Amino acid sequence: MKALVIGTGAREHALVLALSADPEVDAVVCAPGNAGTAVVADTRDVDPLDGEAVAQLAVDLGADLVVVGPEAPLVAGVADAVRARGVACFGPSREAARLEGSKAFAKEVMAAAGVPTAMSRLCDTAEEVAEALDAFGAPYVVKDDGLAAGKGVVVTDDRDEALAHAAACGGRVVVEEFLDGPEVSLFAVTDGSYVLPLQPAQDSKRALDGDRGPNTGGMGAYSPLPWAPRGLVEEVLERVLQPTVDEMARRGTPFQGLLYAGLALTSRGVRVVEFNARFGDPETQVVLARLRSPLGQLLRAAAIGRLADQEPLRWRDEAAVTVVVAAEGYPAAPRTGDVVEGLGDVEPPAYVVHAGTGLVDGEVVSAGGRVLSVTATGPTLAAAREAAYAGVARVHLPGSHHRTDIAAAAAAAGAGSA
Repeated sequence: MKALVIGTGAREHALVLALSADPEVDAVVCAPGNAGTAVVADTRDVDPLDGEAVAQLAVDLGADLVVVGPEAPLVAGVADAVRARGVACFGPSREAARLEGSKAFAKEVMAAAGVPTAMSRLCDTAEEVAEALDAFGAPYVVKDDGLAAGKGVVVTDDRDEALAHAAACGGRVVVEEFLDGPEVSLFAVTDGSYVLPLQPAQDSKRALDGDRGPNTGGMGAYSPLPWAPRGLVEEVLERVLQPTVDEMARRGTPFQGLLYAGLALTSRGVRVVEFNARFGDPETQVVLARLRSPLGQLLRAAAIGRLADQEPLRWRDEAAVTVVVAAEGYPAAPRTGDVVEGLGDVEPPAYVVHAGTGLVDGEVVSAGGRVLSVTATGPTLAAAREAAYAGVARVHLPGSHHRTDIAAAAAAAGAGSA
């Protein structure tokens, strides 16, 4: 099997690493990729948003499977263009990707499917935003209706800040009630009818230790979640994932690909915070680090409607932790072009997953806000965490910053292996 991965970030590097480990995958190509994917896969230069160019590349390569990584190409219909050329593609159609592309649409689908989520109001004017904020009260939750690379949400006790964020979105926003309780990320692979959940993870969205600072695309993650209630995955499959996939099929726009449920475990039960239409970063790093089942075979089965024929997923009896190293100024105004040193000094069980990196004169340089992450596995969360931070200590990027508390609370509570 030849696999083509579309994208440039850490998610794509993690996918390339996992696909390369599948014995049924003979070759992996990443387009356009980054400095990390270039080491382990062939690379091609393509505009990820150009569906026809991506489809033509897949045909030229003789690809058996295309995996569209980022949300923007999915919302732009790249998966449709690939499938139109007769190539198996893992990723939802343009219409189905609206589950991530429009929070208002996602709320509509959840209401129709009876999926538990936060109460919300769709607002088009400043007056409507102000009324919604007063109706729900603090903490205030305001979300850009469209794609915002993980930074379109503000949660604050400051009403003026909430109003300012709504204005800065420049269009329709969703104002929600605040959901208490810890958040959980749960991925599910689906072929449009059958749904196969993966293992849950927890992401840390805030930029600073103690869950302070602005929202980011994610500063670290860990899996498993020993504190999660027993039966959580089964409950989410029954109440959230399967009803959503069934509703999308009922509408004539089946969702085929990766459905990511961002969840809050509230005092009133599980509630959906958001849906994404693709693997999430940085949770992908820890979930795939624990997956033993061959990834290429799994994703192709979903792409061709044969997911129900797959054997039950197998998981490693290890914990995984990933820590993101971000550029100076991230998330507001990240600095790029700095040389990254020490990458070769990171030792197993830790390894580097590249995100915003590029190659200049043979040197790896920063090319985005979240530059890389260091992922590690271990028999316990504490061991995996220690190995990940030991790896981070060996990497040097001028002005960079990272959180020091990823998985700290779970590890301190004596969280063990999977």
